[in-house]
Amino acid sequence: MAMTSQEMLAEMNRLVSAAEAKNIQVRAIGGLAVRLHDKFGHPLFVREFADLDVVVAKKQRREFEVFMPEAGYSPDKQFNILNGSERQIYNDEKRGLKVDVFVGDFVMCHKIPLENRLKADPVTIPLAELLLSKAQILELNRKDALDISSILFNNETGNDDSSINLHVIAQLCSAEWGLFKTVSINLERVIAIIGQESAMTQAERDLVINRAQSILKTFEAMPKPIAWQLRDRVGTRVKWYIEVEEVDL
Repeated sequence: MAMTSQEMLAEMNRLVSAAEAKNIQVRAIGGLAVRLHDKFGHPLFVREFADLDVVVAKKQRREFEVFMPEAGYSPDKQFNILNGSERQIYNDEKRGLKVDVFVGDFVMCHKIPLENRLKADPVTIPLAELLLSKAQILELNRKDALDISSILFNNETGNDDSSINLHVIAQLCSAEWGLFKTVSINLERVIAIIGQESAMTQAERDLVINRAQSILKTFEAMPKPIAWQLRDRVGTRVKWYIEVEEVDL
């Protein structure tokens, strides 16, 4: 029987706390991390979760590999041997629960550095990187668009980690044109989707849209190094993202 969203949230908190007790930095990422920052419980953003997604500090990888069996999870040995320095898989066979682990950084369509940012929030990765981890998806589906919308709806934009840190978003997107491009496209998609969302009031739609637009305005004002400007001239004529391979488990 599949675990409920509340059971998944409880397990995520247990895993992070158990790791913390051993001084191992583990932080939630993905849909469950978005849910943990859902302050207002809007019904539009309620959904179930398939697995746990976490990030662990690269410098603590070996300690983490010892910790996970102690926490009740068996390693996917073949996958971890092939990919363990960047990504690992663990399973709780009794509950049918999988833990997808990113080591040091989140790397999918784009790379989001996390190694030195895991102390900003006690349970999840910081809000800025959490938003980027969703907004970096090249082929954005409705579920991920709603996760981005949930982050924007539940959290203010600002210039520190108690909010969606615009300084961090600008720093990462000025360092990589490709990330900027994908995030910009996806924020425009979110604005279009939420603008037509009948499950929200006009005030709620405006809140999400205004916060998305504040990020886009940050892009206009952020420093753009020469390398960024040169890549901007090339534009989408050259591939600007990483090809993501499906993980066969």
